[in-house]
Amino acid sequence: MSREADREWIVERAKAIGFDLCGIVRLDAQKFSELANFSEWLERGYAGEMTYLLDPRRAEPLLVREDLRSVIVCALNYNTAHPYSTDAAAELPQSGPPSGWISRYAWGDDYHQLLWGKLNALAATLKERFPQRFAVRAYADTGPVAERIFAKYAGLGWLGKNTLLLNETLGSWLFLGVIFTSLDLLRSLGPAETPRPDLCGNCRQCLDACPTGALVEPYVLDARCCISYLTIELRGTIPEQFREAIGWQVYGCDICQDVCPYNRQAPVSHAPEFQPRAFGQEPNERSLLRPSLPWLAQMDEQQFRDTFRNSAMKRTKWAGLVRNACIALGNAATPPHSPGRARIEKLLTQLTQSEIPSIAESADWALRRIQQEPE
Repeated sequence: MSREADREWIVERAKAIGFDLCGIVRLDAQKFSELANFSEWLERGYAGEMTYLLDPRRAEPLLVREDLRSVIVCALNYNTAHPYSTDAAAELPQSGPPSGWISRYAWGDDYHQLLWGKLNALAATLKERFPQRFAVRAYADTGPVAERIFAKYAGLGWLGKNTLLLNETLGSWLFLGVIFTSLDLLRSLGPAETPRPDLCGNCRQCLDACPTGALVEPYVLDARCCISYLTIELRGTIPEQFREAIGWQVYGCDICQDVCPYNRQAPVSHAPEFQPRAFGQEPNERSLLRPSLPWLAQMDEQQFRDTFRNSAMKRTKWAGLVRNACIALGNAATPPHSPGRARIEKLLTQLTQSEIPSIAESADWALRRIQQEPE
């Protein structure tokens, strides 16, 4: 069997398991310029409080596995037929409680577990093809791995101006996972080939649309200003200069993807695990698609654990979600005589007494914002 046949066999198996894209990159045949520039990005302080990014293994993959020869990169489309946040914001109902927005990737089941299962299934099948002893280890956004950079050099797409992997057909709604192995595999791109061309051209819609200016220049993200960082990774109080710009976002942000022309024509997945979760008998108030902000803000820790079991939203933790819901309530249009106004004021007043400073301070900010609204 030829090495070309081995490579095609792996790609076919990956797609049979459910991945939309698969490619291979060899570490001894490719230099990753993005990894070489990573230290400069860290020195600028753009990582904020994400100290796990300081792990030297991110810049030197051989520190993860000394016997590493090849990386199998897989991508899974999680786009759905539901509106994008930039469209949904203009379609909010005039009645009912104010709504928030949860990033698309967190609507359904925890993507880490979904990827992990498929990657391990693919890793297990390698033994059918390769009888020799070899090492293998899968990562589903769970280790010191620069998945999007490996994906670029495996031929899956290019790194867009919003810093995400872009594929001309599938856009950027992609979960990425990798399998590190000691197998000496043939890379997806031939020796004379370069990664896919950058097709962003003169477009700068993602940069112009970012509410907080987190994309400080094309291909460069200052995470400290990014709504995803502020609502998920930041554990303390959200700086006041970003609160109004956060708008209705309570977990992550999709705006730089929503406006991308390649995502406007991206195919959708109908897999049930990517659809928005709904709870109880009131799906309009208990759904992760445009969820009720009072519902989120009044959750206690046990309700948070029960609601977001097997969900990526565990990442923000209970205090972070309540903090974010308070900020979004402060940004919501709540006229003085609107239904539910008194309930929201009462809820925020209660939260100003929280023992957790980030919740108390955010609730106080939101309450003052609401009470300043004109009659």
